[in-house]
Amino acid sequence: MSGVLSGVRVVELASWTYVPAAGVALADWGAEVTKVESVVGDPGRALVVGGFTRQAARADTDFILELSNRGKRSIALDLKSDTGREFFGRLLAEADVLLTNWLPAALERARLTVEDIRAFNPNIIIARGTGLGVRGPDRNRGGFDAATYLARGGVAYTLTPFGTENPAVQGPAFGDLQAGITLAGGVCAALFHRERTGEPTIVDSSLLAQAMWSIAPSISVADLFGIDGIPGAPPGLAMNPLVNRYKTKDDRWIQMVFLQPDKFWAGFCERIGLPELATDERFVPSSNLVANAAEATALIGAKFAEHDLEHWRQALADEPGVWAPLATPREALNDPQSKPNGYLITNVDDQGIEYVMVAAPVQFDETPPGPGRAPEHGQHTEEILLELGFDWDDIAKAKDSGAIL
Repeated sequence: MSGVLSGVRVVELASWTYVPAAGVALADWGAEVTKVESVVGDPGRALVVGGFTRQAARADTDFILELSNRGKRSIALDLKSDTGREFFGRLLAEADVLLTNWLPAALERARLTVEDIRAFNPNIIIARGTGLGVRGPDRNRGGFDAATYLARGGVAYTLTPFGTENPAVQGPAFGDLQAGITLAGGVCAALFHRERTGEPTIVDSSLLAQAMWSIAPSISVADLFGIDGIPGAPPGLAMNPLVNRYKTKDDRWIQMVFLQPDKFWAGFCERIGLPELATDERFVPSSNLVANAAEATALIGAKFAEHDLEHWRQALADEPGVWAPLATPREALNDPQSKPNGYLITNVDDQGIEYVMVAAPVQFDETPPGPGRAPEHGQHTEEILLELGFDWDDIAKAKDSGAIL
C-alpha cells in the first residue's frame, strides 16, 4: 500500500517511545520516515521491559523498540560536529516534517530552534512532543508516561476504583502510544493546512495534554462541582446494575454497558436464567432498578457466579446490549475481529519466523499497512547520505572523524 502520506518525508529526531510511536503511525500511513540517532544510539535500544529480552523471544525482535520504530530507516549522526550538522541540514532541506521529542533547552543548545530549522527549510512542519508542553515553568523537565501521563496527569487517580487502597497501574507505553497517535494526527492536520495555504506550522502535544484529554470529564467535574472526579459505587455495587462487571465461576469477569435499561432488561433476564425479574416491580421501570441497585446487583452477581465464562459466552451470544469479557492480551491477540480488519502486521525475522505487531489504529480504504521491521542502529546511514548527493569520499571522511557511525 502506498498510503495516503505517500511522498511525505519525515525526519524523526526522537528517542524512547512516545514521539517515535507517532513516526510509526505516519510510516503506516505511507510516509517515508528517517530516524536520526546519535552515534551512540537511541537509549530505548538498551531498554528491557519485564525481563523480556530479544534473545529470549520466540522471534528475533525487541518488541518495545520494534513497536515504536518499525517501517523506518535509521541514520546515525553526531549533531555536535560540523559534518553531522551539515548532513542533518541536508536531510531537513528535503523533508516535509521534523518530528522531535527534544526539549526547548536542548534544541536551543543544539542550534535547532524554529528559526534555525527554518533556515535549512522554510517550508518544513515542526512537530514537537514533550512531557509537559513547551511553555510554563516545567517546559524543560522530561517526562515518561508512568510519571507524566499516569501520575501527574491524573489518569491513575481517575482509574483507581473507589474504596481500593492501591492506585491503578498501567502496562508499558500505555500513555506513550495514545499520545503518539494524537501527535501523528496533528502532523496530518498541519500537512493539510500547508497544502491548502502554503503555510508551514508548528505542532505541539505532550504526555500531560494527552492525560488531561483522557480524563476530561473528570476535570470538568472538578471545575464545575469542586470535587475530584466523578463518584462511583463502592466495589461490588453499581449505580446501574446493567453497567457493571460481574465475576464468573472460573474467576473471569464480564463487563456490561446497557445504557438503556428499560430496552434490555426483560431480554437480559430471560437469557441469564432469571425470567422472574423481567417484570419484578422492584426493577421495572429503570428508575426502580436504579433505586434498588444493590439488590439487583446481588441477584445478577450470584447468577453469573454459577457458571464459567464459556457458558455466558453462549448464553449472551444473541444479547443486543453491549457486553464483553475482560480479555487477556493473548485473547486480544486472537480476537476474531483482529485478523479480518488488519489490526496486526505480520513480520518475518532473519530466520523466517513470523511474528506480529499491532498496526496504527487508523486505516484508509480498508487497507492495512504492509510489514516493516525496526532498523538496526544506523543501518541506512550510507544509503541515505548517497541519496542526499554525498559521495563515498564524503562518507569515508565523516566516518573517520566520528561524525557518523
